[in-house]
Amino acid sequence: MSNDRFIVIMAGGRGERFWPASRLNRPKQLLPIVGKEPLLVQTLARLEGVVPPDRMFILTNCEQREQVLETCPWVPAGQVVGEPVGRDTAPAVALARLLVSRKSPNAAFAMLPADHVIRDITGYQSVLKTAFSIAEQQETLVTIGIQAEYPATGYGYIRKGASLQGEHGHPACSVAEFVEKPDRATAERYLASGQYYWNAGMFVWRADVLHQQLQKHAPGLADGIGRIESALAGGESLDSALETYYPDMEKISIDYALLEHADSVSVVESAFDWDDVGEWPAVARHYPKDDRGNVLDGHSVVESGSNNIVISHGDRLTAVLGADDLVVVQTEDATLVCPRSRAQEVKKLVARLDKDPETRPWV
Repeated sequence: MSNDRFIVIMAGGRGERFWPASRLNRPKQLLPIVGKEPLLVQTLARLEGVVPPDRMFILTNCEQREQVLETCPWVPAGQVVGEPVGRDTAPAVALARLLVSRKSPNAAFAMLPADHVIRDITGYQSVLKTAFSIAEQQETLVTIGIQAEYPATGYGYIRKGASLQGEHGHPACSVAEFVEKPDRATAERYLASGQYYWNAGMFVWRADVLHQQLQKHAPGLADGIGRIESALAGGESLDSALETYYPDMEKISIDYALLEHADSVSVVESAFDWDDVGEWPAVARHYPKDDRGNVLDGHSVVESGSNNIVISHGDRLTAVLGADDLVVVQTEDATLVCPRSRAQEVKKLVARLDKDPETRPWV
């Protein structure tokens, strides 16, 4: 365990694609979508021993901060920081850099999502430690590339560059290119080439190197965080400074803002299982199926149907008769029914509900 390494967990998403189970005040990462514990709790558990507890931050939003503290009461309240508004991953990374730098200006830190499913803890920690070592020894931004298993169209991709010296048996290379989510034919070509990783949004970098790269390639972002830093130096509280300056920061991902332009980006190959469980059909990969391919959770039953996902929370029974390929999710106050093939559109549905005062209470 290193005393000069930090971990920052990104736990501010709304998880709209898991509505109606996931809500604004109780989002996906605070629910046991897969497994018996909330995804955030699982994330913290697999990081045990990598850094001391006092060197771990959780970035969430103001609406969810109290729920995060209730879910993870062992995390010091001062290390759970709520963004006043969501600004995507680039401002979150810049804010994380500020939090870490105030404790140790040249420390390395990992920036990790709160909602992934990874069961191989040993393999995961080994890869993460390799990424830390590379980031500490070289002036490079490090990401972890997931070995592509099928031609996924829902993930971004990383194209491999020149090989680098890895550690602990984990291959590493420079990043030649970040690629957006491809169509099916392009994804098949990527998979066949063997030159691409899935981009899982897991990063490790030194705070000083990251700061220098932000100043060079994303000066507006660096200036925005600089105003917050100056306010803190003048005695203003973090919450007050964030409320004043954070909403003015550009809403942009770290890939667009920095990684596609950075002077040096490296990638370490994964050696662990990984799933970002991004929508309801992904649940089927983690639960047993009946003899007709149905996944049933809670008080649920399917008669004369196949390949359905039926999830029933609470004491109600949810029954499906004579239907195939559906997602049916029943909670205490809302029910979702949709074809599995259209599960990504749940996010669009939630956006519509949010705009209507009559339905907003269910968001």
